[in-house]
Amino acid sequence: MHRRRALRNAGMAALAGWLAACSSQPPASMAAPPAQALRELAPTGKLRAAINFGNPILASRDAATGAPRGVSVDLSRELGRRLGVPVELISFDSAGKAVEAVTAGAVDVGYVAVDPVRGAGMEQTAPYVVIEGAYLVRQDSPIRANAEVDRPGTRVAVGLGSAYDLFLTRELKAATLVRAPTSPAVTDLFIAQNLEVAAGVRQQLEVDARRVPGLRLLDGRFMVINQAMGTPKGRLAALQYLNAFIDEMKASGFVAQALARHGIEGAAVAPR
Repeated sequence: MHRRRALRNAGMAALAGWLAACSSQPPASMAAPPAQALRELAPTGKLRAAINFGNPILASRDAATGAPRGVSVDLSRELGRRLGVPVELISFDSAGKAVEAVTAGAVDVGYVAVDPVRGAGMEQTAPYVVIEGAYLVRQDSPIRANAEVDRPGTRVAVGLGSAYDLFLTRELKAATLVRAPTSPAVTDLFIAQNLEVAAGVRQQLEVDARRVPGLRLLDGRFMVINQAMGTPKGRLAALQYLNAFIDEMKASGFVAQALARHGIEGAAVAPR
């Protein structure tokens, strides 16, 4: 009996020691970032994150408080938590301006479409979200399909420096691009100048079609946009850490939950 009690006590002590050891060690996902990655991601002692309000898939303002919300905001705050540094959200009204800030090193991370032009000026992770580019026309427009847009005499409104601008600049051979200062201003420019087509993120154009009578979206999409995180060129330790971070955010369901929490439809978590 004494022997059984001694064995039981020894087992309990071993279990207690194992639990104590586990509780003192953070889970793998909470491991401290490498020192070089931390220096590159927070060189000022805080994480400066570019938040682009020109793309409603990524960020918007709370209707009641005006506070920033969205998947890019959630990712920024989670990244700052893991790095153990405060987060400064720096607002931009267009993708082009956010890209310029990342390229210039004025921010430490941004949320940008994967594109060879942008990739020349920054490091980009694997994508975390996939969204669609769509065309908007008037109800009485003779244009019925995406393939009919690229024709002589067709003028396409697009946000300056947006992923759609970069893509269509390369792809359109006969149609002409007319650039609005920001993506949210595309439909108003399209109407004001009586243009033939507006191009942009599907969700924004759907909102515009409900706001302005007499408009319709063309079926399908003219491009797929892979949204990634970007950091200034040469920050390779930061890039390695961000790639692992994005992979975990997709695998854990964090990105999917953020999209659902903010009511985002029409966007999908990028494949791993």
